[in-house]
Formats: sequence, structure tokens, C-alpha cells
Amino acid sequence: MVVTTVLVHVKNDFIQEFIDASRENHLHSIKEAGNRRFDVIQSTEDNSRFLLYEAYETPEDAAAHKKTAHYEKWRDTVAPWMEEPRKGIPYMSVCP
Repeated sequence: MVVTTVLVHVKNDFIQEFIDASRENHLHSIKEAGNRRFDVIQSTEDNSRFLLYEAYETPEDAAAHKKTAHYEKWRDTVAPWMEEPRKGIPYMSVCP
């Protein structure tokens, strides 16, 4: 299993819009072949900071996610709402 965490810092004026767009992306992403988890998490200390936790069965499944229409729509929609570019950090699962 491959996991990517994505750190996102959203401009204060766009927090709810970001949540709405990310919820739509989540609902489509969890239906993808090979998807094991797709969580959108908001910081309790700073509500403008989010963590996306994406787990896919294989690297190919993770790469396919980035070619979906819902991901491309999300990426293009939320980009201007970010305080800084999002940062993806790849991992591989040790347990399980």
C-alpha cells in the first residue's frame, strides 16, 4: 500500500469552499479502484490548515487518481484558494 499525505494551507476567506470542493473530491476518490482511504482532515489548532490522507493499493492506483476528472477539477478549483502551494509527502505502509 502507498500513502500520500498532502499539507494544505487555505486562505481564510475560502475555508468553506475548500471543504466543499474537497468533500466532492473525496466522494469520487473513495470509489476508485485501488483506493483504501481518502481522508480530508482539518486542524483543530488552525482551521485554515488541512491534511489529506490518501492510501492506494499500488503506485499505479495512486498515479491513476491524478488523471481522474474529479481530481483535476479539485486541483484547478482550489489552487487559487491556497496561502502557499500544497505539499505532498509520499509514504509506504509498514503495518499493515
